[in-house]
Parts: sequence; structure tokens; C-alpha cells
Amino acid sequence: MPYMLLIIGCFLLFFSVLILNTPALLTFDIAIVEWASTHRTEELNQITTLLSAIGGMPFVLFLTTLWCLALSWYKKFIDIFLICLGLLGSGAIAWLLKYWIARPRPPEMLHLVQSYGASFPSAHSVYAAALSCLVIYLYRDHSKSSHICSFAIVWLILMGCSRVYLGVHFPSDVLAGWSISFIWITLLYIVFKHRMKQTIN
Repeated sequence: MPYMLLIIGCFLLFFSVLILNTPALLTFDIAIVEWASTHRTEELNQITTLLSAIGGMPFVLFLTTLWCLALSWYKKFIDIFLICLGLLGSGAIAWLLKYWIARPRPPEMLHLVQSYGASFPSAHSVYAAALSCLVIYLYRDHSKSSHICSFAIVWLILMGCSRVYLGVHFPSDVLAGWSISFIWITLLYIVFKHRMKQTIN
């Protein structure tokens, strides 16, 4: 699983950068956002607006704090450290890339929610993918791991698609956001797992 996610992350990053630097693909990128804006419904507007609220940094920090407090009860401090480093690292990478690349967002008339910062990559997609990867890795041995994994995958896909639907991100922004977390969290997990094996031995 870790190496598969790492490969997927590298592929998505390559593809998103390719889109960003290829005029023909950029046109397709914009066309998807425009197409989504013409297929909106009141129900979907409400759902995606809710996803925007719970997928932002304030709620993610709140959720992560509760998660870490629960893990501290069971004295799983290594897991807590991995979660904190994973989220902080992926978030920092995302915002550094936003500042460096400074890609403009889709036209403001398409926005259904307020947005901050540049477009590439999607921070909401970074947070969703980071949480999903952490959940998948930390609960690999859980009796309900397949259900947990399925929920995590659905969560990150819904969050990414909602950003395009809301008109605040291009599809390539979402792909880049997912790729950052896939790569960062997986590398952290591999390092942590290796260190733990060394400690045991």
C-alpha cells in the first residue's frame, strides 16, 4: 500500500505540473470548471459549501486535536507525532507552492465560496488527502480496515471534486493537492516504520 500510494502521488504530481505548463491541457482544465458551474443544483450547492467549511484548516485542526487527544489516552505518542508532522508538513508544502507558483484562481464570478491565496495546489485537497492517508496507515491492522480505507478514499475524492464544483480550483490544483499528501505522508510513514523496526531489533 505505501509504495503504491507513493507511485500514484508521483504520477499525479507529474500530471498536474504537465497540465500547468501545457496550453492545450490548461484549456481543458478551465473547461471542466466552467462545465461544473453550469450543472449546479441547490442541493449540491449546500453539500459542497458544507464540505468547504469542514475541509478548511480551522475544522481540520479541531478534528485532529480530538483525534490526538483520543490517541494520547492510549499512549500512542508516536502516532500523534506522525499525525502532527504529516499535517503540518503537507500544509507547509502546499502554501509554499501557492506562494511560489502564484497561479490565479478561476474567474471570481464562478466562486460559490470565499477563497484565500493562490490556486495551485488546493489546500483543502491537501488536508483531505493527508488525513485520509494517515487514517489508512494508522488503522491498517484494524478489524474494519477495509471500511476505514473506503471511507477515507471517498472523503478525499468528495473534497477534491467539491473544490472544482465550487469554482475555486481547477482540477489540476486538486490533483496536485492529493499528490503532495500522498508523497509526504507515505515518506513519513516509511521512515517511521523503518525507525520502529530498528528500535525493536
